[in-house]
Amino acid sequence: MTTVDANGIVSGIESFGDSDAPLVLLAGAPTMLSWPDALCERLAAGGRRVVRYDLRDSGASTATDPQAPPYGLRDLAADAAALADTLGGGPAHLAGIGVGGMVAQVAVLDHPEAFSALTLVGTRAVAPGPPDDDLPDHDRATMNRLFARPMPDWTDREAVAEFAAAGAAILGDDPVTARTVAARIWDRTPGTAPAVHRANQMGMVFSRLDCTPRWRERLPEIDVPTLVVHGRRDPFFPVGNGEAIAREIPGARLLVLPEAATAIPDAAVGEVTEVMLGLG
Repeated sequence: MTTVDANGIVSGIESFGDSDAPLVLLAGAPTMLSWPDALCERLAAGGRRVVRYDLRDSGASTATDPQAPPYGLRDLAADAAALADTLGGGPAHLAGIGVGGMVAQVAVLDHPEAFSALTLVGTRAVAPGPPDDDLPDHDRATMNRLFARPMPDWTDREAVAEFAAAGAAILGDDPVTARTVAARIWDRTPGTAPAVHRANQMGMVFSRLDCTPRWRERLPEIDVPTLVVHGRRDPFFPVGNGEAIAREIPGARLLVLPEAATAIPDAAVGEVTEVMLGLG
């Protein structure tokens, strides 16, 4: 892991594969560890240079104030384009997961010259908050269980890891994997402030981020090969959100993972990798 300066921002990155191979850039949600190690390694073995990176206010990237971010969604999109340019090698295959998928959509719309393909995993085409009337919202019962829990001591690594594991079980993800990833995120979080740890673990900055103007109506402008991956059991962004994106981006392929919720499970890594490599 290292850092790269692009767009006046320091981005924490981790690279896999041959530095001369075509670039696949993975936007975190918000940390790079939202992307499974196994997926990065499989993509690299398939002849790609894979770089996963932290969004601002997470991991090793530029930190400001996650409770009052002095930037918006379009700034994060510009970061992605600048990072692709700085890393070099021509237009990149950009992938975003969760809220990182929002960044990826806007990046390809605002900076089409920077990207050659797009993968969107477990995301939606509208900003955090109430969705459009035709899109399914978070599953209410699941959210009630998820957010009714008392917050952990964010300065206690083990408490945070256990909190993440319990949350994953509620969402339908693997709690063992979630516990391990949460501990790794905790280790990479800059500083000790509870608000910063919470932002790194839960992506709270997006609830306070300026995501205007809307971009859903622009999805038909996307003209790069696009893959939309969504878990059939996702209660946070239910699968109807992925189906809508796939309908609205011309030629997009929809891959629904029948046993997945919000994360890419180990059992699906091979299939997701194969389809991503097929995009070019």
